[in-house]
Amino acid sequence: MRPSVIYRKTLFFLFLLLTACLGQPRLGRRTSTPPPTPSPTVTPIPRLPTVNPTEPAPTPVPASSQALWIDVSVPEGLQERLQVAEPVRKARTANEATLHLGVVHAGEGTATWVYTLVTPFPTTMDGIQIADLRSTWQGKTNEVFGGKPLLMAASTLAAIESLWGAAAPGAVLVVEREQLLDSAWGTRPSWALIPFEELGPRWKVIRVDGVSPLDRDFDLSAYPLTVRFGLREHADPGLVVLPEGNRDPHKLTTLVMTGVTALVRAIGAKMEKMGMDYPGEDIKAWLRDADFTHVSNEVSFALTCPPANANQYSLMFCSKPEYLDLLEYVGVDIIELTGNHLMDFRVDSLPYTLDLYRQHHMSFYGGGENLIEARQPLKIEHNGNKIALLGCNPAGPPLDWATEVRPGTADCEDYGWIKEEIQLLKKEGYLPVVTLQYSEVYVMKPTEWQQRDFRALSEAGAVIISGSQAHFPQGFAFDEDHLIHYGLGNLFFDQMFMPEDKGTPVFAPDLPLPGTRLEFIDRHFFYDNHYVGTELLTAILEDYSRPRPMTEKERQVFLREAFRASGW
Repeated sequence: MRPSVIYRKTLFFLFLLLTACLGQPRLGRRTSTPPPTPSPTVTPIPRLPTVNPTEPAPTPVPASSQALWIDVSVPEGLQERLQVAEPVRKARTANEATLHLGVVHAGEGTATWVYTLVTPFPTTMDGIQIADLRSTWQGKTNEVFGGKPLLMAASTLAAIESLWGAAAPGAVLVVEREQLLDSAWGTRPSWALIPFEELGPRWKVIRVDGVSPLDRDFDLSAYPLTVRFGLREHADPGLVVLPEGNRDPHKLTTLVMTGVTALVRAIGAKMEKMGMDYPGEDIKAWLRDADFTHVSNEVSFALTCPPANANQYSLMFCSKPEYLDLLEYVGVDIIELTGNHLMDFRVDSLPYTLDLYRQHHMSFYGGGENLIEARQPLKIEHNGNKIALLGCNPAGPPLDWATEVRPGTADCEDYGWIKEEIQLLKKEGYLPVVTLQYSEVYVMKPTEWQQRDFRALSEAGAVIISGSQAHFPQGFAFDEDHLIHYGLGNLFFDQMFMPEDKGTPVFAPDLPLPGTRLEFIDRHFFYDNHYVGTELLTAILEDYSRPRPMTEKERQVFLREAFRASGW
């Protein structure tokens, strides 16, 4: 072969080789080593660039070539609800990905994630200013947290750093997500930042600038602890679909529960003098601001009931029908009928009372016109939450208990029937809430018998067990994620100076008040058919009739003593 021919063929071969190399598609730079694992420290974690809405969208990549990278800042709750089409594969590194999911500051199709400042339940602190929280984050001198670091998962650290920059050394302690709750309880006092979906009953939500994500009127746009997540790049619709957020107001239900109400004696006399609404004026907002409001009204109404007498010595009670206006005024929806004074006046007073409740669209449970009705649970379905209330009276007196032919309260009868009912309700998807008219004690610490019986109902499956008998408020316990509150104290009752009349000392040296004037009002929260927490509201009885919210000092002392009596 001639040299010229060999030369031409060589040039042609080199041309083909060069063309093939230039035509190979580039899928992104591959690295020989995996990307660095974020270290659980307060050093900044690399984040994705944020979206600038003024930049033109990049040219779309075919779906079959799409690869998704999920940034360390993306919470697990969002990842679980993420919808990714089958053609999109998971990228091994951020550099090879065509789609990057992480924190963004603008753009459509983003998920707004609410974070919550929390502390273990037995904490007296209620709120903080966002300026103080950011000051702590920046490592500035701040006594709010006593020099302790904020606990959080690594993903939360990365997300909040996108808002506030890197946390100062020592300001944050990264803890595994599954260990956060136990770690916080084991190092009390302690505080943590968690996504809203990780709330549970053993956490207490700390208000930020007076706002809690559990508030019914929660304003997402004004809450400072929110982070937006989205795709950095434009993607074809349906390839990657994000949830709107982690807090849906249409999945939230609030239930306010209260203690003893008995519209008799001095409180009845005050109502007749000052007006039927008088006792509820100072706390009506608490009771009205709920989807459902409960009272344990221990006394039946009767047409022939005489006017209330503030000096009545007899413990045989009845209420005039017009006194019901007070319960309607404060927004009561649910009446508990386990009280041991329901049958004091006349046998027919309870059926008359039940008719009054029906006329005023008030539901009831724990008592009825016969034993079957008395044992029926009150089932509530609201915003996707299924709640069932049931109650019984182990204390008596026997004449107060319903029979097959006589009205009255539901006898607990060693709790066998109520445990079975709890288990049936759970199988139906309900969250059982049990209330008891237990034997009365004028101390904050629960008795051994209380602890035994209340805990047995928790073990049967009740998510909340609440003592409705207590004139003197009592402490708490948790059985896993089930709350036990042994006694809430009075709501509307006239015990201004009890039990001092019996020689019992005042509540606490730095709060020299009889325990019967101190009141808990429990605001329970249910979300997505889970019991997620309780806010303790606290009040003091004034003028023999009218509870008022405690001052900050009074509340701090009251909570401290209640938690101490609980063994915390």
